[in-house]
Formats: sequence, C-alpha cells, structure tokens
Amino acid sequence: MKAVVVEKAGGPEVLEYREVPTPQVKPGWSLVQVKGFGINHSEIFTRDGESPSVKFPRILGIECVGIIAESTSDQLKKGQKVISIMGEMGRAFDGSYAEYVLLPNEQIYPVETKLDWADLAAVPETIYTAFGSLKTMDLQATDTVMIRSGASGVGIAALHLIKAKYPHIKVTGSVRNYAKKQVLINAGYDFAIEDRNNQLITSEKYDKVLELVGPKTLRDTFNHVNPSGIVCNTGELGGQWTMDDFDPIADIHEGAYLTSLSSGEVTSAKLNEMLDYIRQYNVAVAPTKVYKLSQVREAHEYLESGHNLGKVVVVI
Repeated sequence: MKAVVVEKAGGPEVLEYREVPTPQVKPGWSLVQVKGFGINHSEIFTRDGESPSVKFPRILGIECVGIIAESTSDQLKKGQKVISIMGEMGRAFDGSYAEYVLLPNEQIYPVETKLDWADLAAVPETIYTAFGSLKTMDLQATDTVMIRSGASGVGIAALHLIKAKYPHIKVTGSVRNYAKKQVLINAGYDFAIEDRNNQLITSEKYDKVLELVGPKTLRDTFNHVNPSGIVCNTGELGGQWTMDDFDPIADIHEGAYLTSLSSGEVTSAKLNEMLDYIRQYNVAVAPTKVYKLSQVREAHEYLESGHNLGKVVVVI
C-alpha cells in the first residue's frame, strides 16, 4: 500500500510518500480502508519532534474516515462506513496517512451519513471537537460568543455550527494577524478582534468563550467573560500544555465557569448525534482545501503557512 512515512523529526521534507506493507489483522484490531483524513496541527508538532512519546519511523494521522476492509469484531461489518479519532493513532501505532490503517476495535465508530468523503473527512477531529465544546458551553440563543483563534479549523467549525442553528447570535473571532480581520468577517463572524502578544485588544466581555489557544492565553480570556459566563478550554494552539501557578479563585473570577473537552471522549452515538445536527441545520462542513495522499507534504506546508482558513483534508 501507499503511505506517508516520517523516519526522523524535521520539517515537511521528512514526509516520505512510498510503498509499505499493508498491516495484517490481529486479535482485537480491524483493518480500515482509508477514504480521507484531516491534517492537524498536532501532527505537525509530532513531525517536528515535539511529541516525546512518539518514536520514529511512524505513519502519522490522528483521525480518518473510511470503510471496514477486514475485522475481528462481530460489530464491524466489511464495507461499513466508519470514523476513527485519536486513541494514540498515529502516535503509539501507525496512523491514517496511508491507504489502510490497522486500528483497535474499540476506537472504530460506525456512522450513518450521506456526506461525501471530502466533507466527511473534515468532520471527525475538527467539527466533533467544536460540536462537543459548544455542548459543554450550554449555548443559548441570547448569548454573545467569542472564539479565540477564530481562523483555526475548530474555530471556523464552531462558527458554522453556531450560525446554522442560531443565525442571530453575535459571534466574535480573535486573530493574531489583524490583517486577517476582513477574512474572518467574510467567513461569517460578526466582529473580529486582535490577539496581540496573547492579549485581546478589546474591552468587550462575552457570555461564552471557546478558548482554542489554550493555557498560554486562558488567564487573559477570563478578563473578557461576563459574570457567570462559561469558558471551554479545548485547543492548545499556543503550544503550551499546562498553566503555571494556576489559582482557581484569582484566575476564574466573577462567578465564571471553566469547562473543557477532550476529543478522545467519543462514541458512535455522539458522532451520529453530530452528523444528525449537521444534516438537520444544513451546517457547512466543506474543507477549505483538498489534497491527495501523495500531496501530504504540500498539505503540511499550506497549514503551516498561516494562509489557511478552516479545515485541510486529504482524500484517497
């Protein structure tokens, strides 16, 4: 089979498209024919050598959509449409940057959907993360919402999910490169604000905030939350995984709430709930750019360029 292999840490040039053996099914695992997958910043971090637990060589890829090719489970039938997310995929064992991937049965989730492969490939990690995050925020039709890192894939997905159901909710997106302000407005945001040196350049406060930069900016985010507002810390785009000297009383003030979502908290039922929501509210899920498997290097380069807005996918 064809796959993209990383032999050692480095830039996009270490992504090698080549022939490798097709994985053999073993007890408790099933073989999935990959039809598509999203490109994620976490995979770039791993490629760069910033995931100490990952050993090279490795086929990256933390998510995929596809069909069952061969299974050891009575619950997974050949030809069945499935999604898989996380579970150390592309980290502890080879991931989805390939024509086939061998996965533990417990992290393969059957789904029902009429989305084409390109649109479905944009859903698992990104839209599922956005959907789950919004559920933790108890979104109401009267809320004001701010998405920190509004141009990110999850940010754009959350915007589309909100606007599809609540078109009158005012949604603000933050952006580090303020030259992108009009790009955010064109994407559907009502307002755009600058995130300069990890400080939001605004005096506005919001009822609900989706924090995608992470611990690096979380303290500042709470300066922009209304009393009893909710912040969902989901992303870690700031490259900082923990918050030093965190003081819940001082840092979470005015009776606000802090919640979070891990994309590893997934079930087939939750994925199908999200797909039903997409269908019911006609949510825009199309990726911003589609590549072939042989173009994964170019996909990484594009994502790192900072010119992307939304989800980048590969379709096989």
